[in-house]
Amino acid sequence: MRLSLGFSPCPNDTFIFDALIHHKVDTEGLSFDVHYNDVETLNQKAFNAELDITKLSYHAYAYVADRYVLLDSGSALGFGVGPLLIAKDSRLAERLSTASDRVQACGEPLAVGIPGRYTTANFLLSLAFPKLVNKKEMVFSAIEEALIEERIDLGLIIHENRFTYQSKGLFKVIDLGDYWERTTGSPIPLGGIVASRRLPNDIKHKINRVIRKSVEFAFANPQSGIDFIRSHAQEMSEEVMYKHIELYVNRFSVALGDEGRGAIRALFDKAWSLQLIPRTSEKLFLEPMG
Repeated sequence: MRLSLGFSPCPNDTFIFDALIHHKVDTEGLSFDVHYNDVETLNQKAFNAELDITKLSYHAYAYVADRYVLLDSGSALGFGVGPLLIAKDSRLAERLSTASDRVQACGEPLAVGIPGRYTTANFLLSLAFPKLVNKKEMVFSAIEEALIEERIDLGLIIHENRFTYQSKGLFKVIDLGDYWERTTGSPIPLGGIVASRRLPNDIKHKINRVIRKSVEFAFANPQSGIDFIRSHAQEMSEEVMYKHIELYVNRFSVALGDEGRGAIRALFDKAWSLQLIPRTSEKLFLEPMG
């Protein structure tokens, strides 16, 4: 059976899916047409139900849970993995980093570059800085340059940019993952893998098994996919590439488990309470295919 599969070209995703798409593990008769896109493009494709299987932001999942089911394997959750809010102006960064000044300072018309409206990063920004509303959507990899060129005042960065911003003379305002962890005590759910509800149940379970085998193969053979990972990492150094993988691929990528499901529940409960996402039927959210 041939299925469409979407994930990002970032090292964490290529690390996870290398064995699956290159048949280094038994795919149980499944083959895949792969679509490489940034996370917000994948979110939009999920809204349009374009793909059979896709990576998406957990924030975006709130809008498509009636069309896609969350898989137990392949997710990006963890501690110390959250997005960062950064600035070029060190004084602005210092001022916004103090909680007592945060609300007042965000009354200013500060422009912030975000990697997409439906990213979990933007959801966390809305929690920490509810009055920071002058947002400009852009591809995540363009945010640092927009800050350097002073086209925006603040930048919300994800993925490998958390390893590169300091070398470009930019300053951290807040680690939104740390903010979430201190607020909830839970790991931050960033992105998950979902499968279309139109697929037969046995196929959805098969997809989950194959993804888990792919993750486990990657952990057991970390150098196996190095050429594939590097080919999609563009100008990223190998050091940054492996830091990226170590940060975002962990035990939650193998299986969510009770702790992972609890973290996702905390995210949606918070979002529902603040009316940041639609109140979709709760039973749809946490029935991951295992």
